[in-house]
Amino acid sequence: MTDSPFARLEREIVRCERCPRLRAHCREVAGRKRRAYRDETYWGRPVPGFGDPEARVLIVGLAPAAHGANRTGRMFTGDRSGEWLYGALHRAGFASQPRSVARDDGLTLRAAYIAAVCRCAPPDNRPAPDEIERCAPFLSREIALLRNLRVVLALGAIAWNAMLRRALYVAPASVPKPSPKFAHGAEVGLYFREDGAPLPLLGCYHPSQQNTQTGRLTRPMLDAVIGRAQTLASGPPRS
Repeated sequence: MTDSPFARLEREIVRCERCPRLRAHCREVAGRKRRAYRDETYWGRPVPGFGDPEARVLIVGLAPAAHGANRTGRMFTGDRSGEWLYGALHRAGFASQPRSVARDDGLTLRAAYIAAVCRCAPPDNRPAPDEIERCAPFLSREIALLRNLRVVLALGAIAWNAMLRRALYVAPASVPKPSPKFAHGAEVGLYFREDGAPLPLLGCYHPSQQNTQTGRLTRPMLDAVIGRAQTLASGPPRS
């Protein structure tokens, strides 16, 4: 298992140095730290995906949070966004526990896998377009490895647009024109693999504090979209 395709990809992601600006920012944050975490050792490296290799649901976020996954080394772990996401995944039966605070806290995912458009924490949560493109092959390879995939859930417009670009690369003629716009609850079938049928792409507001503290995203709204993903994931295999 230690030399599985997922393990090899994880090692490659962790060693990545393709984006000097992002690597410098992650190291700077890891050295400066936040006062609440001053006694912790920050991860400070690119963050690999996390979840069940047999996943039916792929959840795509934007990037590691500077003092969240950049600190803990696991996607959506150790910050408020993760509290919302893992709480919802636990309620739906995808996560073994409702909170994720560290890589070794025992949390596991069932039938779900979490990745991100960008694997390094960007300044101001804004990766540059070229940085997103340099990271795109990692997500493409994860999609290829997730052979049981039934549905993709994009958290936010950047993740939605990244998945659209993937579909345009794989099967440009199959993407509707004009391109489907991101919206909470949006749903469209797109090709993400050369050797498969279209998969549903769902849109969901990102569970950032900017959205959750303002009421733009509520727990019932998040539960509803994850419930829809669960329904789609329980369908027959696509071929």
